[in-house]
Amino acid sequence: MREFDSEFSSADWIFLIFYGVIFLYTITVMLSYVFLALFSNIQARIYIQRNKYAKYDLLLKSSVAPTVSVLAPAYNEEATIVENIRSLMSISYPRYEVVVVNDGSKDSTLQQCIDAYDLEKIPFQPTGSLVCQEIVAVYRSKNPVFKKLLVVDKLNGGKADALNAGLNVARSDYVMNIDVDCILERDCLQRLMKPFLEESGRRVIATGGVIRIANNCVVEGGSIKEVNLPTSLIGRFQTLEYLRAFLLGRMAWGYLDGLLLISGALGVFDKQLVLKCGGYFAETVGEDMELVVRMRRYAREHGIKYKVEFIPDPLCWTEVPEDTKVLYRQRNRWTRGTIETILLHKKLFMNPRYGKIGLLSFPYWVFFEWLAPIIEFFGIVSMIFMAMLGLINWSFFILLFAMVYLFSITISIYTLFMEDLTFFQYKRNKDFRILILMAFLEPFLFHPFVVWSAVRGNWDYFFEGKKQWGAMKRAGFNKPTSSSTDSTTPVG
Repeated sequence: MREFDSEFSSADWIFLIFYGVIFLYTITVMLSYVFLALFSNIQARIYIQRNKYAKYDLLLKSSVAPTVSVLAPAYNEEATIVENIRSLMSISYPRYEVVVVNDGSKDSTLQQCIDAYDLEKIPFQPTGSLVCQEIVAVYRSKNPVFKKLLVVDKLNGGKADALNAGLNVARSDYVMNIDVDCILERDCLQRLMKPFLEESGRRVIATGGVIRIANNCVVEGGSIKEVNLPTSLIGRFQTLEYLRAFLLGRMAWGYLDGLLLISGALGVFDKQLVLKCGGYFAETVGEDMELVVRMRRYAREHGIKYKVEFIPDPLCWTEVPEDTKVLYRQRNRWTRGTIETILLHKKLFMNPRYGKIGLLSFPYWVFFEWLAPIIEFFGIVSMIFMAMLGLINWSFFILLFAMVYLFSITISIYTLFMEDLTFFQYKRNKDFRILILMAFLEPFLFHPFVVWSAVRGNWDYFFEGKKQWGAMKRAGFNKPTSSSTDSTTPVG
């Protein structure tokens, strides 16, 4: 900042306000992370203590376990579809069905399902009336071993449309919506359904779980047999990012009962309430967040005492992009989906009628999820412009940069120790050291890319009117005896 004369000029006040706003916003963001870290720690301890002696096997023997339909939309998933279905069919739960929805794939996804699971067409009667693209056929296996499997073939309409088609075919009381490219832990459904059985004072309308990264992990028989870090730098950055997002962010919001997002890769929902809310909104590319917000809004407006639970166990493993172009399209879409949900439900913003959702969760998403990348981007651009004009107070700049950098490293390392002390998936010391190194490198090599993708997502939404998902190449999972191939699917 320039040396000021005894009386400030207009320019002096502008620079003073600029620095003040940046500093206050930075401190606010840091404090929010501190509080989320504290709440996530509390929630982790509560969960571990509460589930220390839980007997999940009793649920397997229960004749009153709620029925669940596992909905798995698939588009051009030939690289992983057979392995994915095998994973879904190996879930340990007494009463469930698997509904794979082939959303007009252009590759051999459907044919691989038919061949691998001996499918034949069957007559079907819809159980729901949600609007979706035409269902061409429904298949069931001739092999009684696969009696739980249904495959729905429909015209292409996007992920939300495919989920609505699955809801129309599902015959259960609850639905678990997943990305078909995921590998699930065998007991994931037991853990996700437990809150529905335990809660008595409030109606549990949805549960979500932790998503981990499957890149470079060894998959055999539909299960993760060996957990490895991705080999690429971009995959390792995402590993650290996912740990931080789930172990800090969503675990803390679960503790506060303010969770607005259950990942589309894994979530269980009260089917009756989903149908009352009108199913998935097909006009958004962020259908997972939009549905959760709409369900919470509906419950609040209709006087339903409800709860959304978060299960901090690592229950689901997914393949993430390791190509910058694909990752850019994914993060661009996530931003556009966030904007769509916020604008669709802007009535919630600072509205006391909606309790902590309106006064806490929704404003947090507006200021720290949507606007944060924009503020950061323009702050950097402004700093560069002011530096070119010789208007930067370098002492202040270096102090602010050092504070932000050290804080980001601290939060990431705290997350790694949370992982190490709780769910402990990366057991080799080498992996832990690599992730610590990623914490030091992320602010320079990965975070700017994420910020730019979000800024472009805003531009594409407001000025280009972009609605597409974008394509994603799947490499397939590592298997002990076979090499992987490629497929193309909308970005998850």
